Amino acid sequence: MKGEILRLLKETNGYLSGQELCEKFGVSRTAVWKVINQLKEEGYEIEAVRNKGYALKSVSDVLSREELKSSIETRWAGANVVCFDRTDSTNIQARKQAEAGAPHGTLVVAERQDGGKGRRGRGWESPSGVGIWMSILLRPQISSLSASMLTLVMALAAEKGIREAAGLKSQIKWPNDLVLNKKKICGILTEMSTELMEIQHVVIGIGINVNQTEFPPEIAAAATSLYLETGKRFQRSRIIAKIMKAFEEYYEVFVKTEDMSGLMEEYNKKLVNLGNQVCVLDPSGEFRGISEGINKSGGLIVCLPDGTRTEVISGEVSVRGVYGYV
Repeated sequence: MKGEILRLLKETNGYLSGQELCEKFGVSRTAVWKVINQLKEEGYEIEAVRNKGYALKSVSDVLSREELKSSIETRWAGANVVCFDRTDSTNIQARKQAEAGAPHGTLVVAERQDGGKGRRGRGWESPSGVGIWMSILLRPQISSLSASMLTLVMALAAEKGIREAAGLKSQIKWPNDLVLNKKKICGILTEMSTELMEIQHVVIGIGINVNQTEFPPEIAAAATSLYLETGKRFQRSRIIAKIMKAFEEYYEVFVKTEDMSGLMEEYNKKLVNLGNQVCVLDPSGEFRGISEGINKSGGLIVCLPDGTRTEVISGEVSVRGVYGYV
């Protein structure tokens, strides 16, 4: 009931009658009053006026199940939400949800992660109250060979969600980062569980630097936040809701073909190193070339100095700009 009352408060222009709430939910005025007080304690500014009802005046940066349920407008992506104040990793918790039978689209969100990881096992700084640390559980009916492309699908969704919620145009650094002003704003980590080559589930973890005012010295040169780029603080639940909506749209395009053919053009327009020289860090040896964008398989096409083209597969290598992170 709390989440539904919160959604109604957000949707109402003016005051929401206490009597209407009592009748809608079949509860007493005391029960409604208790819910309103709970919301106030969580940081919502709600004005109560006799004979008028309740009005939501402002929303603090709350990341609760009720806040997310009242913000997300999708059919399945994020329809089921699990929230933690503190956890080891949202990817780990999403895998546990999968093993417990949680449905496709379950979203796991944490205020803080103590064991967040990026690509290749690198640590991901996940402090409380400033970033978005979340994972979505998927049960796709696709080939296991196509699953790695879901990282690219999420990158598109994150770019669109951030743009719509914060008004900032980030760019994609293939295959799993978003950048603003050549600094990392977002990282994505996709993990898959298979049995006899059939996908049991896929978990996509995403970390977004939102309201951080500073970073540890070892990453300060390569990382930024939405706050540092604008001087403004952003409501994280709104960003999450926009990302979930965009992901649902992009995912449904992707699963029709099980490749990037329907999203490739849009992805390449947002690729930060398109047409630029890149350094490919391959286990067999480093090489350089010009990035020509992705193909329908999600591989990055790199034109070598001798004119030949090679496909770089995301799981095998890392790509950086020749003169820095981008």
